[in-house]
Amino acid sequence: MCKQCQKNPVYEFTNKRRLCKKCFIKYFQKKALYTLRKFKMIKKGDVIFCENKKDFRNVVLKDVLELIVDKIPVKLIKNKVKGCKIAIPSTIDSEAEKIVSEIIRGDIKKLKYAVEGKIIKPLYLFLDEEVLLYARLRKLDKYLRKLKKDEISFFLDNLEKEHPEIKRAIVNSYLKLHDKIKSECKID
Repeated sequence: MCKQCQKNPVYEFTNKRRLCKKCFIKYFQKKALYTLRKFKMIKKGDVIFCENKKDFRNVVLKDVLELIVDKIPVKLIKNKVKGCKIAIPSTIDSEAEKIVSEIIRGDIKKLKYAVEGKIIKPLYLFLDEEVLLYARLRKLDKYLRKLKKDEISFFLDNLEKEHPEIKRAIVNSYLKLHDKIKSECKID
């Protein structure tokens, strides 16, 4: 049963906490707003561009951005203009894949933080599984295309089955490393 309202759950966290449809949507939206605040991705008056692709990450990203327009006075645009922020549909899954790929290639300097200049990643702290469930629960999944996976994606998916939270641990380790380098070098 859902921990908060005692209804049938639609999602279970690794700590066995369960949420029903209504509570999961509320959790997802609050976490998206938390992510925006934590990484200082937007501020009043920002102009934000989001590509209009039909994969599940982009569809959910657009929904989240429309949610914040109601809470923070920002403007969403369909065509990229100079000075606008660019919202990227990057999740823990995609970030963990990038981190592992760059470590294997030996070029960790190519990695991007949650906010790099004008690029923002509002879905940065979500698993693909959560993003896909949110899309289904909000009925945003009618015309979605599946994302292609490579060997590293399959490797991390299988590793996640054996060791839950490994993707989150990879991203959190990178964030700690980035913060340490940033404080030592005093970079932005």
